[in-house]
Amino acid sequence: MNKFTPDEVIAATHLWLDKAVIGLNLCPFAKAVQIKQQIRYVVSEATNEEALLADLLHELQFLQSANPEEVETTLLIHPGVLTDFLDYNDFLEVADAAVGELDLEGELQVASFHPDYQFAGSDADDIDNFSNRSPYPTLHLLRESSIDKAVESFPDAANIYEHNIETLRALGHEGWKKLWI
Repeated sequence: MNKFTPDEVIAATHLWLDKAVIGLNLCPFAKAVQIKQQIRYVVSEATNEEALLADLLHELQFLQSANPEEVETTLLIHPGVLTDFLDYNDFLEVADAAVGELDLEGELQVASFHPDYQFAGSDADDIDNFSNRSPYPTLHLLRESSIDKAVESFPDAANIYEHNIETLRALGHEGWKKLWI
């Protein structure tokens, strides 16, 4: 059983979104959907990969059928399963296959966030990894049409990754810690 309530999980995720993702401008597209309250926060009660896959399939279908003016994106937070990053990383192939199984390729995609996120070729404690570190393992379900629109309105979208690395390196580990004080 999870040691945190769904409300606590959502509150921690919301705080991370406010302070890191939006506060550090790690995703220049996040602020607008948050202000418009178009982010769906879903806490999965799953304790195994099969249950999480069922939740993922449900949320992909929900997002696909939802009015984008009401629900633009979904954060599927799963604190009770895939807490090990390598297991989580392996599950991303399953998540991509689920998009394909529902014939949603080109319409929806899954982005990944995890408390121990680590880019390939990096050391676990590299500050660069913090651009994808969330309080709990999280699958971010996105509409590709929204990404396309955001990229059109943000001419330097290809440079977001580099900007994030520069921001995090300038902040450093101590600066990251101070965000949460």
